[in-house]
Amino acid sequence: MTSDVETPAGVKHNVPVGKLAHSRTARLGMLALVFIALALLAGGAYYAWRTWFAAGDPANNLLTAVVTRGDIEDTVTATGTLQPKDYVDVGTQVSGQLKHLLVDIGANVESGQLLAEIDSSVYQAKVDADRAQLLNQRAQLADRQAQLALAEQQFVRQQNMARDNATSTEAVQSAEAAQQSARAQVNSFKAQIQQTESTLRGDVANLGYTKIYAPMAGTVVSQMAKQGQTLNANQQAPIIMRIADLSTMTVQAQVSEADVPKLRVGMDVYFTTLGGDNRRFYGKLRQISPTPTIVNNVVLYDALFDVPDPNQVLMTQMTAQVFFVVSSAKDAVLAPLPALRPVAAKGEKRDTRGGTRSANGTDPRTQFSKGRARVSVMGSDGKAIDRDVQVGVMNRVAAQITAGLEPGETVVVGTKAPSAPRAKPATATSGSLSAQPSGGTRP
Repeated sequence: MTSDVETPAGVKHNVPVGKLAHSRTARLGMLALVFIALALLAGGAYYAWRTWFAAGDPANNLLTAVVTRGDIEDTVTATGTLQPKDYVDVGTQVSGQLKHLLVDIGANVESGQLLAEIDSSVYQAKVDADRAQLLNQRAQLADRQAQLALAEQQFVRQQNMARDNATSTEAVQSAEAAQQSARAQVNSFKAQIQQTESTLRGDVANLGYTKIYAPMAGTVVSQMAKQGQTLNANQQAPIIMRIADLSTMTVQAQVSEADVPKLRVGMDVYFTTLGGDNRRFYGKLRQISPTPTIVNNVVLYDALFDVPDPNQVLMTQMTAQVFFVVSSAKDAVLAPLPALRPVAAKGEKRDTRGGTRSANGTDPRTQFSKGRARVSVMGSDGKAIDRDVQVGVMNRVAAQITAGLEPGETVVVGTKAPSAPRAKPATATSGSLSAQPSGGTRP
């Protein structure tokens, strides 16, 4: 099968249909290759412009952040542990077998409640012996008092007879001596009775110590002795249990010596616990211990504060992440701390690179202690303009801007790190669709 095809000269030829279709397909393929080549050349040109020409714009190397509004706190952080504010270790003042232990760990007890009993057999026997001895001494005292009365009567009789010269001087003197002896014996027995009464009171007290009562209301948080155990109180009073008032807990936080000067009694403080869903417990700093604790050559001071715990959700020995609030501000204009630069005094070189730096490694916030700083604000034309601002509360992340900035403005926080050197583009060869870099790495 053929088809008439007119040449440019106007001459018609008979051309087979299959050969004509093959010619049209070839022309379409060439057009597609041309379009692909143009697209690749355009992409390569754009990549080359972005890589070697657009990177030269200084604005593209700036790191920026938007000024926001929010709350800010300057805090001193520390780690602490929880202890009951009021607690007492209940021990025994007498030795013996712990016969009865009437409460368990976790039990709530009232003041004066019976907690435990020591075997009282020996102490009861001592009390009984003291009372029997006391009865015996009182009976002997009565006998001596009767003898004293008789001796007094005999002495009076001898005196009356001596006035009538009816007796001898020796008899009078003998009667007087007998009277004095009887009186001395009475006084001796009175002293013995007092001694026995004193011993009896001590033994009665020891007998009472065999019953151990709660000295305060609270919760039994630990037990150090078991029922049936023999306790020896001769050298040191053994501890049976600890009772604590868990309605108020004390946090003992260890603060480094560098942060202690920032603390003051009465300042606000709060803490969170592990697994506490970031719930905050608030209090006031009550005490800073003047004697430090040295741990691995690190000097730490104990800072104590109390928190109410009426629902008893806090437990003894819990770990607390403590935050001492040095200063704070609510609904403040906030800028990132790296955006601030110190305002150099006259004659000093000013840092124009953005960000805060400290040559000696100290806290960079000390550079703004006078409340003045300088920031670079991005203008509508994409250029950074320096502006002086007033600074309020600062922490290690952000700073409160009291004057000079508004929320929504963009400030420079630093510059991008320089990218790795790039290789020069390879020379395009004849017949190639686009020039490819011969080496180098992409950032």
